[in-house]
Amino acid sequence: MRRSGVLLHPTSLPGFGPCGDLGDAAIRFLDWLVEAGCDLWQTLPLNPTGGSFSPYDSPSSFAGASHLISIDRLMLEGLLTASEIVGRPPNTDQVNVDALQSWHTPLVSRAAWRLAEEDPDAVDAFSAQHPWLDDWALFEALRTDLSVQGWWDFPEPLQERDADAMASARERLANPIRVQQAIQLLFDRQWSAIRAAAHERGIQIIGDLPIFVHRAGCDTWSHRALFRWQRDVWRPDPIAGAPPDTFTELGQTWGNPHYNWPAHRAEDFAWWIRRFQSSIRRTDILRVDHFRGFAAAWEIPADAADARAGAWGPTPGNALFAAVAGALDGLPIIAEDLGVITPDVDALRRSLGVPGMKVLQFAFGSGPEHDFLPYNFDGDLWVAYSGTHDTDTAVGWYATASEEARHQYRVYAGSDGSEPGWDLIRLAWSSTAKWAIAPMQDVLNLDGRARMNTPGTIEGNWRWRTTTLPILAARRLAQEGWVYGREAKRVKAEL
Repeated sequence: MRRSGVLLHPTSLPGFGPCGDLGDAAIRFLDWLVEAGCDLWQTLPLNPTGGSFSPYDSPSSFAGASHLISIDRLMLEGLLTASEIVGRPPNTDQVNVDALQSWHTPLVSRAAWRLAEEDPDAVDAFSAQHPWLDDWALFEALRTDLSVQGWWDFPEPLQERDADAMASARERLANPIRVQQAIQLLFDRQWSAIRAAAHERGIQIIGDLPIFVHRAGCDTWSHRALFRWQRDVWRPDPIAGAPPDTFTELGQTWGNPHYNWPAHRAEDFAWWIRRFQSSIRRTDILRVDHFRGFAAAWEIPADAADARAGAWGPTPGNALFAAVAGALDGLPIIAEDLGVITPDVDALRRSLGVPGMKVLQFAFGSGPEHDFLPYNFDGDLWVAYSGTHDTDTAVGWYATASEEARHQYRVYAGSDGSEPGWDLIRLAWSSTAKWAIAPMQDVLNLDGRARMNTPGTIEGNWRWRTTTLPILAARRLAQEGWVYGREAKRVKAEL
């Protein structure tokens, strides 16, 4: 079935406060999608963010992002009072990370403590249902108590997870641990309500599963043997990254640890199965980030000057996905098959029968044979994108593209170049791809100042917020859906 949707991370939702959240604005966006004739909402990872506020550098593959919790919803539930939420930061078109830390986080913690006091059985039951939560709550309590970023900076007995040291820390930090457990229950309740509201409207949610994990996060702390480290010290070796390509002369060095695949095989990929189950419990479909890394991954020696010193290392793609598919009773995934794609990557995706990605910004400037030009799509097992969170907006792309690419795009789209966002949306919606997705920035035809992320940079990313959900844009998108057979059939999805 031909379908369409919009990519918008919850942090980018409009509304009151320092960050988009899981309150009224999320419901209004679902209603906006209905008006737009769309039945897919794609998000970025819903986990806590790393130091640069990147959802792809999370200290936990399982926990939910507390900064998405709606303060207004907490007040309506009686966990906060109106007088306690005074001093709300003014609305802006950027996420205010400082205000999240100074205003939002203390309020969420206060509400969580009240929940733990008023309904301890609910917190206990939630913790029992989610075994990962014991380690995460202790990890967060220790990070706050010690004012550190990761377990590398814990005292050695806690780095090594010494049983006595762990027991002592759990006793000493019992209250902060309880707060962290309750915070996860609050996130789960609010996100579950949003997902239920989406299903009531016939909308499915596409989540995102990063391939790698934070090197000093809770996953590596609690499952040390599943990763590769330098001998006798807890530093990753090799480290993850990408080889040189047309965009990066030196390649990319990400710093994440690589997986100890023999250890994963020995436990029948149990950690991966739990990770997929946790993610799919929150969504309906998962975009699997850096899918090519499951066919072979770029391994960079820890002491290398840059990524050029790396080499491709083997990964157990088919065996891993077979185990996951058996546990999930299928593979509801989209393969992010971008970058250096070799025949083995394409063969893996096709053997799994899952759609790959066609990003239309990449289609122009290389002549008529480019695989991303819609008339070159081989079949419909694709998701066509006008752009992604890692590309510039369509307007920003057009402003900086080569004249060759701009000319080819204008001729191909029959356009004067005044609305690149809508031109690429029309090309995606009209393509043979099974699904078509556009970032909200392209629906709004915004320039590069609204870009979500610039790969290879740290500052200024992941902050963009929309200030409006214009009904005229929704109706225009609905018209494209009607013309190209992507208008949503409003059948309620099963929870």
